[in-house]
Amino acid sequence: MNHLFTVTGMTCGHCEKAVTAAIVRLDPLAKVEIERSANKVQVQSEQSHEALAAVIVEEGYVVTG
Repeated sequence: MNHLFTVTGMTCGHCEKAVTAAIVRLDPLAKVEIERSANKVQVQSEQSHEALAAVIVEEGYVVTG
């Protein structure tokens, strides 16, 4: 399944790596694409939208979509 999130608070490459690592810990097979300038995170994963959003929030970012 394809999930699209609007994530605010990502300001650097380290932020991108933190979000990617959190998602991959939940689903090692997930494919993550981040467009930081647009605050977009796209994830291909069989995990639920809610579970993916939760791990992003646990890293300290705000998920609004």
